[in-house]
Amino acid sequence: MARDISPIVKQSRREGYALHPKAHKVMAKKTGIPGQHANGRPGKPSLYLTQLREKQKVRRTYGLLEKQFSRLIDEATRTAGQGELPGEVLLQFLERRIDNAVYRAGFATSRRAARQLVGHGHFMLNGRRVDIPSIRLKAGDELVVRPKSVKSGYFSQIDEVVKNSIQEPLSWLRSDDKKLTISITGLPTRAEAEADIKEQLIVEYYSR
Repeated sequence: MARDISPIVKQSRREGYALHPKAHKVMAKKTGIPGQHANGRPGKPSLYLTQLREKQKVRRTYGLLEKQFSRLIDEATRTAGQGELPGEVLLQFLERRIDNAVYRAGFATSRRAARQLVGHGHFMLNGRRVDIPSIRLKAGDELVVRPKSVKSGYFSQIDEVVKNSIQEPLSWLRSDDKKLTISITGLPTRAEAEADIKEQLIVEYYSR
């Protein structure tokens, strides 16, 4: 399974956005873009560069490769209904990924960690084992930790993971850290996605 293995803190500094909790502390000390001449670059970025950086920020936030991300924006643009904005449809698609749902439920401290849990086959979707993080969930779906995984070191301490989670309750997702289940009760709204994403810039980037 292809994935981006470049250092997450370096990615965060490049995008000017903490893509992982551990990046916050480093970015507080190192505010510049990584690279020998980063601090000598011109001040105001072009519109193209602004769009590119926003696209890269969101792509890396959710852990997608470029080909995956471009396919997703194409689908969002094609399927956006009357009154729907392609950018908001894109965010809904991203939020409905299995790995994101695991992260949003508080079962992992980052999306990268959630992706690893799913990829290692620790979850069952509607009674069937899954190991594909990109599967898109719908209302009525239920994720549950596999019986064989429940006794693992990680899930035996899930109380601590959930307690340290920074996630807020969501209208479309209900989790139970005792039964180790995640139930999808609806669709995510724009207000429940990452607040500081400027999705219209991403749509404009791919519309060039």
